Amino acid sequence: MRIVVGIATAGRREVLCDTLAALAGQRRRPDEILVCPAQEEDVDWAFAATLAVPVRRLAPRRGLCLQRNAILDAIAEADLLLFFDDDFLPAQDFIAAAEALFSGQGDVVVATGEVLADGIHGPGLGAEEARAILARDRPPATARLIPVENAYGCNMAFRMAAIRAAGVRFDENLPLYGWQEDTDFCAQLAGQGRIVRSTALRGVHRGSKRGRTSGLRFGYSQIANPFYLVRKGTLRPRRALRMAAGNIAANIGGSLKPNNPVDRRGRLKGNCLAFWDLLRGRLAPQRILSLE
Repeated sequence: MRIVVGIATAGRREVLCDTLAALAGQRRRPDEILVCPAQEEDVDWAFAATLAVPVRRLAPRRGLCLQRNAILDAIAEADLLLFFDDDFLPAQDFIAAAEALFSGQGDVVVATGEVLADGIHGPGLGAEEARAILARDRPPATARLIPVENAYGCNMAFRMAAIRAAGVRFDENLPLYGWQEDTDFCAQLAGQGRIVRSTALRGVHRGSKRGRTSGLRFGYSQIANPFYLVRKGTLRPRRALRMAAGNIAANIGGSLKPNNPVDRRGRLKGNCLAFWDLLRGRLAPQRILSLE
């Protein structure tokens, strides 16, 4: 298989170096890595040039969906595309396991892995801490495939033939962080085959706080994006309501905690603003571009 890795990055120059090094150290290296930054300085291109894997430089774009679409458009040929967040450290055999999965399961079109630790809900995980978690991990002797609705955006493997057949792209109406873009993209591929989580694909999501959307903007997206996807038809209403209720509850609870590394108060303010816009008929994902 020809395997390409795509990474959209913003404001995490050193974090990205750790991820690129982990990819170059894979037991089965990718054939190419495509990196699309928000700004040129987001990538240490000199370091990337020293790796044992070719790293292709794409023109900067601002916004996760724009960046991922630029990667899709730049792929000349590939059998398997792996999208990794710039702060995701894959286990050393991640790509080898992905190749075995897609070679052996012809009806699988999307796969996501086991996240051994996720720093997204806390202060984030350092590189050494993430590597230690990977070193302690003992994968199961027999891998399992669990049906899921969508891949987790930090690690997603796609059969390129399915993407080409469906003609799908990431929805650029979901700006900046593009929250729930993974749900929308996978929903468009559901008719092409199975979407699974594999216990053989393992890694750590560091949850770096650098380069992230503000709490206010993200809180607005937590409400606006699911409602938009319900109208689009790629997210079930019940699931969208569960998302909204869960996020609001987490933001209220987190707002009461001192020194919270996650800006829960900003997110709660964004939640409230989104509901106010919903009542006024102005709710739209793009509104975050006018928020500070």
